[in-house]
Amino acid sequence: MKPLTEYANKKVLVLGLGKSGFAAAKLMKSLGANVTVNDRNDLSTNEHARSLKAIGVHIVDGGHPLELINSDVALMIKNPGIPYTNPLIKKALEQNVPVVTEVEIAGLLSDAPFIGITGSNGKTTTTMLIGEMMKGSSLEPIVAGNIGTALTAVIQTATKKNAIVAELSSFQLQGTRRFHPHVSVVLNIFDHHLDYHGTVENYARAKAQITVNQTSEDALVYNSDSERVVNYVAEKSKAQKVPFSLARKETNGAYVSNGVIYFKDQPILKVEEMGLPGEHNLLNALAAVAAAGVYGVSVEHMAEVLRSFKGARHRLEYVAVVQGRTIYNDSKATNIIATSKALHAFPGKEIVLLAGGLDRGNTFDALIPELKKAPVKAVLLFGQTQKKLLDACVKAQIPVIKEVENVESAVPEAFALSQPGDVILLSPACASWDQYKSFEQRGDIFIAEVNKFR
Repeated sequence: MKPLTEYANKKVLVLGLGKSGFAAAKLMKSLGANVTVNDRNDLSTNEHARSLKAIGVHIVDGGHPLELINSDVALMIKNPGIPYTNPLIKKALEQNVPVVTEVEIAGLLSDAPFIGITGSNGKTTTTMLIGEMMKGSSLEPIVAGNIGTALTAVIQTATKKNAIVAELSSFQLQGTRRFHPHVSVVLNIFDHHLDYHGTVENYARAKAQITVNQTSEDALVYNSDSERVVNYVAEKSKAQKVPFSLARKETNGAYVSNGVIYFKDQPILKVEEMGLPGEHNLLNALAAVAAAGVYGVSVEHMAEVLRSFKGARHRLEYVAVVQGRTIYNDSKATNIIATSKALHAFPGKEIVLLAGGLDRGNTFDALIPELKKAPVKAVLLFGQTQKKLLDACVKAQIPVIKEVENVESAVPEAFALSQPGDVILLSPACASWDQYKSFEQRGDIFIAEVNKFR
């Protein structure tokens, strides 16, 4: 780990005691900073809060008192999910206190180079694919970030022999200033998280932060099929450009021709040999191939990974064939685009869809044509968005639509409405927080209920 002395004996405020907040607070304390952690929740029984108190970190819980920000505060490290409308953050920015996420600190301290992956959809799958492919390089990969372990935790033991393969959200990237990955990967930019960023332009600028500090010694792997990625990211980047595409032959990157995946005109494998279904996963595979190719990973190893990799947990995850039904858990599909792609991953199969969740104020009109195109024979709806999704399904003329209480009650209905040869698909198109702690919990409950029918 590189030395960082600029915050020694200075006040650092960590806003939000989540996974990243805990790791960042502990690290900054070890670097000699005077650390305060603030969280709106009661932390009196929180184990992380207790362990931080034991090493001298000051804990302020139960609210966000504005007096925490004063002229003595040198830095605020915020939880990525806390919006910039938070009064403490607004006051910090007004007083020119730097407001960053833990990604910024990890980037400053890491001896290992970063491969950063961002995009509206496909980040987790692509990150995991790159992690597996990098095992065929001269560097030992460590997969972290928005997936898995906090970056400020992993960089403490990472060396120059490692490569940190980091999934990065727009929330994380907006809080960076000097972050400098050696390879950045930008998959796509859709109309997501506008409640947080306000506009598509702000959202795209946050994504583009991944390449702002890159130079000609670095590489930008980008989706040349996406006009937004090209306009907002690639055209402004100083890094070497390594494109990937389904629409054109990118001889300096990754592409598909006559059903074969290529990297710089070297054939890797036939698309039909891939372990993951769906066109969206083909794009993820191309991105991973391009990133691994920058590090000289052999086409043989890339092919082996693409054949054997079966997907990230909760992202179009194959569960099992139960009573002749093929079960897929796509609980991580928390938006319309992700669910749309899942619906078209099973050509020739009839689908029973389980959907619904947190109401973020949007309609589901964009899902109507996708429901019409895909062979959806029945839909089971739950959660806050139940009525909105019901309206979309009626307009899409789905033959059978049922409202149920939750995922647990949806599964037996799905078996009753399906027959051998069908696909039962949990792909909610919504976040989980109205009924479940996380999309992971929602997906695990789905799998547990499915297993009762084995």
